[in-house]
Amino acid sequence: MSLDPLALVTAFGLIFLAELPDKTMFASLAMGTRMRPLYVWFGTSTAFLVHVAIAVGAGSLIGLLPDWIVRLVSALLFAFGAFMLLRGGDDDEDEEGAAKTVTGFWPVYTTAFMAVFISEWGDLTQITTANLAATNGILPTAIGAAAALMSVSALALLAGRFIAQRVPLKTVQRIGGLCMAGLAIWSLVEAISAFTG
Repeated sequence: MSLDPLALVTAFGLIFLAELPDKTMFASLAMGTRMRPLYVWFGTSTAFLVHVAIAVGAGSLIGLLPDWIVRLVSALLFAFGAFMLLRGGDDDEDEEGAAKTVTGFWPVYTTAFMAVFISEWGDLTQITTANLAATNGILPTAIGAAAALMSVSALALLAGRFIAQRVPLKTVQRIGGLCMAGLAIWSLVEAISAFTG
């Protein structure tokens, strides 16, 4: 297993951009206003690590397929991700974390862990992580994705109100969507090249 810096940075950048307008960022923000932020961060980070491990495992299974099929699946998944980000749905913003005040490390940790663990199943970032693991390698994808998810959670807890009020999330969605559309085209070209080569 090699640690490709470019693959790590790619995973970090894509997952970071995809997670910014996601429901789990708003869940972290909501929980952070009612619970101790550091405890929330530990809970969300643990849940993200579990999901990254699951996604990377799925990606390594995809990686057993012939190269052109992997590239084609990769192109389709990136195209799906681009569609999801560019369609402009903001319905995730209404999601909130815990509805009541929770205190103490274990209750806060458990609440934050469960909120993220349940909401991340089949999420765009999980699909993207599996896709990147299949094409760019397990280790750099795992490190980049985990760092991105934990960073977004920390960002939401530290400066969530500022971001929600001043940074247009549609802009972030569009940038992430365009990046994924570009990667979809690139992966499709690689699939055609691998099939014909």
